Amino acid sequence: MNVHAPNEAFTLQRRNPQGGTQPLEKWGFTNETDVLTDVLLGSPAYLRHLATSSLSRKHLREAPCNIQTAQAQHKDLVAAYEHFGVRVHWHEPTPELPMQVYARDSSVMTPYGAIITAMANWWRRGENFAAIRTYEKLGIPIYDMVTAGTFEGGDFNVIGEGCVLIGCGGARTQEEGARQVQEWFEKEGWETRLAFIDEYYVHIDLMVVPIAEKLTAVCLACTEPGIVDWLKGKGHEIIDVPFQDTMALGCNFMSLGRDRVIAPTSSKTLIAQLKARGFDVMAVDTDEISKTGGGIHCMAQALRREKA
Repeated sequence: MNVHAPNEAFTLQRRNPQGGTQPLEKWGFTNETDVLTDVLLGSPAYLRHLATSSLSRKHLREAPCNIQTAQAQHKDLVAAYEHFGVRVHWHEPTPELPMQVYARDSSVMTPYGAIITAMANWWRRGENFAAIRTYEKLGIPIYDMVTAGTFEGGDFNVIGEGCVLIGCGGARTQEEGARQVQEWFEKEGWETRLAFIDEYYVHIDLMVVPIAEKLTAVCLACTEPGIVDWLKGKGHEIIDVPFQDTMALGCNFMSLGRDRVIAPTSSKTLIAQLKARGFDVMAVDTDEISKTGGGIHCMAQALRREKA
């Protein structure tokens, strides 16, 4: 039986409509680059290669995913988290949810509890309901649920404490859903910025992902210059990830805090630059599993981070 702080009892709507929601004491985080202690993953046990985006459709047409290889690659990814001492929590796998391995999409963890998103593809909408069960099992309250339009977790990009970049490509996250989430966080006192991206890029975390405090990986070739200027104006140093690497999900990695990163082996430019800066980089081969539509960042939902 889990024991929670008084403000962490499970509920389906913890958000204060007027803002000022109290942060959780045990779960959540304020920055995507603080020290990761707990992560939520989805099992690839029932993984199928479906056309969830133009990129996954292209692979499906030309060289479909070898599921057994993809499952083996996911085991290596889990081992990388365990190597760094991160506690791994799991969604319960079911045959009806073949894309649940992309645990970032169906929910978003915040300092105030989890957001249940609204998936765009009909065959993935059950993941939202399964996520509610997962958070109830873990004893993590629900901050709120997106109801105004589709919204997926890869489009909620915490750039720094109290600052979020919200992606909106139309096909997976609609403007209505993005603006609903934006309104919630502006009432909490956060700075928010919408990034209108081409639907080809699926989510904002394909091209912009924080590495460490004031250090962010960005594909300059496909990111709107206004977003880049906004990041630089906030004092962020940019590491450019080449377009070809980005299309192979090379800008889709996981920061663990304390200058530690799990990155795909395909992201040679980024890995070289991080190692030159003294980062501890665990490179994992994800080329086969990524054919189904996502990378390392897409496959992980941070549940808890601590200040270094």
